[in-house]
Amino acid sequence: MKATTLNHAHPSIMEARYIEEIRKMSPQQRFDKLMAIIEISYLLKTAKKISK
Repeated sequence: MKATTLNHAHPSIMEARYIEEIRKMSPQQRFDKLMAIIEISYLLKTAKKISK
């Protein structure tokens, strides 16, 4: 899997690109990506909040 670069295009173009990228992945790669998203979500949810 090649590294993706940041791109600021129209949302419909970005969505199509993302869907195409996902279709090229194997089921294991999809699962790994999902687990990474869940892990980041959990870390953000449980992170200490900085109060000013």
